[in-house]
Amino acid sequence: MRDFNQVKRVVVKVGTNLLSGSVGGVDAVRLDAIARELSAVTAGGRQCILVTSGAIGMGRAAMNIKHKVSDVTMRQALAAIGQGILMHEYQKAFERYGQKVAQVLLTNRIMSHRKYYVNLKNAVEKLLQMRIIPIVNENDCVSIEEIDLAFGDNDKLSALVAGKIDAGLLIILTDVGGLHNANPRTCPDAQRIETVYEITDDIRAMAGKAGTSLGTGGMLSKLAAIEIAANGGCRVVLTDGCEENVIARILGGEPLGTLFLPRRRLSNRKRWILNTLPEGAIHIDAGAARAVADHRSLLAVGITGVEGNFAAGTVVRVGDVAKGVTTLSATQLRNVMGQQNASAQGAKSRAVVHANDMVLLKT
Repeated sequence: MRDFNQVKRVVVKVGTNLLSGSVGGVDAVRLDAIARELSAVTAGGRQCILVTSGAIGMGRAAMNIKHKVSDVTMRQALAAIGQGILMHEYQKAFERYGQKVAQVLLTNRIMSHRKYYVNLKNAVEKLLQMRIIPIVNENDCVSIEEIDLAFGDNDKLSALVAGKIDAGLLIILTDVGGLHNANPRTCPDAQRIETVYEITDDIRAMAGKAGTSLGTGGMLSKLAAIEIAANGGCRVVLTDGCEENVIARILGGEPLGTLFLPRRRLSNRKRWILNTLPEGAIHIDAGAARAVADHRSLLAVGITGVEGNFAAGTVVRVGDVAKGVTTLSATQLRNVMGQQNASAQGAKSRAVVHANDMVLLKT
């Protein structure tokens, strides 16, 4: 389980708490350690991607703002200020070890749009072939949905990146030593969970009690992200980023932090479907729900309602059962729902959502 010798592609996520000094500026020692370790991993023949937080924190420090900022517009402004500072510090650190890096700023919209996603994947693949480390961050300056406090962490982004570029391992470096059965800061008897085989409700309840992160991404957020990575067949290690030589020790098999094992491995296209924001919803009857759950295509006869105004070829939610790519637009679906045959409305077949383009939400 801890044998990572065959892992050729690694994603490392670093949170704000590890990068920030006492007033929110750059912790130069910690940043240098990350650069040194990732440079060594790349020199050893593996491909690395770094997903980083910290732009807003760097902007706050530059503007000498001590309090937490909630206003979206102000946070966007601080991100614009801080992103350049953050990237400059990374470039200086990696240059000391002869490693070239590239900045990649993403939004949820780019990750959800198939054409943009494919172009992005090709660009990242080219950077990795050139032995350049992509440094990925959310484009907080322009992305309202990402910058909102409910979604303003990079845990999910790191998992999406790991899945979309077929990484074998995601390492989430945080400010605690892994998942515990209680809050290790307040409970001296808290026990670290060494291996999680499946994220169950009991595991989520445990994470809710842990309250482990001082940043915007708490342990529950990390578990949600880990589930995304697990659906791509990617193992995840969650551990304390302050450990000496932490990345090398993890890759060497040392049992640091908590190892999360993958639950199922989806194809690249199905991972994209599962992790894309749906443009609308198709409501279905009980018979259609059973058929979809049995991995069969959705037919127009089983549709009871359509929510939203989406085009053909977009990702929609299919009842409470699945997500998939519809062959018809919302307008077309409203015209044919409940009918035996949808081909008259331009569908390539009777399937409104084909089984090959559908992913179950639960297995």
